Amino acid sequence: MHLSRLAERHPDKPAVIEAATGAVTTYRELDEASLRLARLLAERGLGPGDHAALFMDNSPGYFVAAWACQRSGLYWTPVNHHLTVGEAAYIVRDCGARALIASAGLGGPAWEIANEAPGLAVRLIDGDGDPPEGFENLAEAVALVPARERKGELEGYYMFYSSGTTGRPKGILPASIGDPFGTGLQLDHMLPAMFGFGDDTVYLCPAPLYHAAPTGWTLGTMRNGGTVVLMDRFDAERALQLIEEYRVTHAQFVPTMLIRMLKLPEPIRDRYDVSSLRRVVHAAAPCPVDVKRQIIEWFGPIVYEYYAGSEGNCFFLIDPEDWLAHPGSVGRPLFGTPHVLDDEGRELAAGEIGTVWFENEGPPRFKYHNDEAKTARAYNDRGWGTLGDMGRLDADGYLYLVDRRADLILSGGVNIYPQEIEN
Repeated sequence: MHLSRLAERHPDKPAVIEAATGAVTTYRELDEASLRLARLLAERGLGPGDHAALFMDNSPGYFVAAWACQRSGLYWTPVNHHLTVGEAAYIVRDCGARALIASAGLGGPAWEIANEAPGLAVRLIDGDGDPPEGFENLAEAVALVPARERKGELEGYYMFYSSGTTGRPKGILPASIGDPFGTGLQLDHMLPAMFGFGDDTVYLCPAPLYHAAPTGWTLGTMRNGGTVVLMDRFDAERALQLIEEYRVTHAQFVPTMLIRMLKLPEPIRDRYDVSSLRRVVHAAAPCPVDVKRQIIEWFGPIVYEYYAGSEGNCFFLIDPEDWLAHPGSVGRPLFGTPHVLDDEGRELAAGEIGTVWFENEGPPRFKYHNDEAKTARAYNDRGWGTLGDMGRLDADGYLYLVDRRADLILSGGVNIYPQEIEN
């Protein structure tokens, strides 16, 4: 799971294929580029425990930046480039970013964000053209930096922001960083064990990398020696074309994407060979039962669903056979023992609806960055954590989600709070 060891084993293998252009980034190219950038960040004073922000679109450069941060022991936050400048600048300030790395196509808003984030020591633009004032062109900045490993490389950790009901997003601070680089994160080990990821995996990523699952699963694909096919934006027919063209083995969607693919005329759906698929995974939002049945009929018994949160306090999984026997369920826990409680904290019987809490051994798994009050509300007096979801358990221990206690709208797997619309 060490990028440099993977590059030594198969240097010319595609790590990333850019779907829009067909451009390939090999493992050797990705490793060398991330080594140069990691050295540059260290030379500019960033060390383990410091923070970087990535304001980038779905492009191979995102992975160069991500791996450079990851092998430097940094916390790093992907920033949603569809936010307003004020919202994005708040995240950059709040996370304490000392470096901002942005895609060239986002140079204008990146400049505005940087003007509202005075703590930035490093400002880099990835891509062609003249960088905005105060930024350096990344390729030029690293041109003379050697692509050599530094001694004592440490694992960093991505730190995502989750919307809050006040309209201010909150960073989900991981419990710890600093293992030797190559150890991998928990998800990197889960992917081969649960979903069969390996060096023959071809993973289709149709979603924005500023979300947790797309970043975690693409990096996890590479950790296990596979190839990522990266879409710049989702298109239903184009996804099917890519599955056929690149013999995609694994893909992850949100239910909205599945619905759009199902709405394609049957002759178009039948036009493409999707027989290479081994696992189709969905998450992030409730999937209507009838949609799930149609997807299983189309792709076969390879459709898996999971329920988890960036907070990392639970992971539920259900395979197609179990789902057909328990339609509508998100499965049983791989970790995070569920408890359904009423408003007074009393445990409810099977079938009764309440707030879902998760019991884990050891110290709390996460906290909300710079928000002790929200962190305290996420745990009860027994040390169990919650994501704020309402649900019920059946007699067999399968979890069914019913509603959100928090006041929000889900659109395409993304949380939208009324306060954000109001603002």
